[in-house]
Amino acid sequence: MRIIDHQELKQKVDHHESFRLVMALSEWQYQTKHIPGSLYFATIQDALTELHKEDEIVVYCSDRTCVASAAFGKLLEYQGYAHVLHFAGGLAEWEQAGYPLEGQDVRA
Repeated sequence: MRIIDHQELKQKVDHHESFRLVMALSEWQYQTKHIPGSLYFATIQDALTELHKEDEIVVYCSDRTCVASAAFGKLLEYQGYAHVLHFAGGLAEWEQAGYPLEGQDVRA
């Protein structure tokens, strides 16, 4: 699984590239703050049903110390998803770069 940084992810977003952005944290954390366009899945089975093996999928979580996104990405690869990218910096890196966020705790 290839790791990407905030600049590469921002470029994908800005150029409207076709990919699925998945936040690998809880629903509460998703509702609180997430990168615009992110998906949240309540269960792994929901994700496997919704995502397609030919999709490019970018997974992320809170920051570089969070292992949820790496574990989720590895699970996807194990299930045959060939185009999985890991945004290891997660929400912390995205927010530190000054990029937009959505959610209940985001100030307008």
